[in-house]
Amino acid sequence: YNLVDIPNKRKKHYKPTAYIGGLAISIALIISIQLFDVVGDNLNLILSIGFMMAIVGFIDDRFKLNIGGKLSLQIIPIFYLIVIENINLVQLGDYNQFQLKLNSFAVPFTLICVLLLINAFNYFDGMDGTLSLSSISTLTILYFLVPSENIKLLIVIIILPICIFLIFNFSLFNLPKLFLGDSGSLLLGFIISFILIDIANQKLVHPILLAWSIAIFVYEFLAINLQRLKNKQNLFTAGLDHLHHVIFERTKSIFLTNFSISATNIIFFIVGYLSFRFINALTSLILFIIFFIIFFLLRQKLLDYK
Repeated sequence: YNLVDIPNKRKKHYKPTAYIGGLAISIALIISIQLFDVVGDNLNLILSIGFMMAIVGFIDDRFKLNIGGKLSLQIIPIFYLIVIENINLVQLGDYNQFQLKLNSFAVPFTLICVLLLINAFNYFDGMDGTLSLSSISTLTILYFLVPSENIKLLIVIIILPICIFLIFNFSLFNLPKLFLGDSGSLLLGFIISFILIDIANQKLVHPILLAWSIAIFVYEFLAINLQRLKNKQNLFTAGLDHLHHVIFERTKSIFLTNFSISATNIIFFIVGYLSFRFINALTSLILFIIFFIIFFLLRQKLLDYK
């Protein structure tokens, strides 16, 4: 059916490769709703509507939508969960001296955050295993962070098909190679975004710790766009300035690139958790901002070195 990614000068693969990995994962998740007893309407709904987001990504992969068309279609399933199903952030946590409550700004704030985070995940889909392993690092953090056994089960259900996809992505056991495609990157960004919202709203985990669990995605998205604004570049143009490209140019190793990114995300979380656990939430929030500045400066040095 010609559902393949064609090589070009900015892509590392050498022959057309199927980009249906994300669609396969979304179908596996839909089936899992029937096979496993995941209690909770919101959790089932997130997986179900996630299939719609995977379809949006699949359409983009197939027809190469412009940025306006892509964002317009992305907004539909996001808008449905936030406005129709009322799954939106209502607070950003208690920081001793003050509380960050969103009140009437909850809906637009959630819509913007989810849209940006989904596209932050899309930024990591440019090298074998990068997005999948980075997503697994976040999901693993959440698994050990969240006390709810129900959400732990959901996380396992999400991780399993990603691990199976990785076997195909790296062509292990001589299996045919697959890419996630936009269907996969948008799906993972969408599902993880709304799981974070659900956890925050249930007050199972402080929001600043949830932010630390996705620090690498947030930092990279902000850093690359600030850098492009500084250089007066088009924000929506694909390029070789993403973190995985920059690290790969230094290491010439996909393994080291993926390990560096996933390990960095876990290290960021450990810093955030320790500051939260042994000092307070406000200190953790301040460190989150400080570490972004450090990340941005170090990233700039890597680019300059290149």
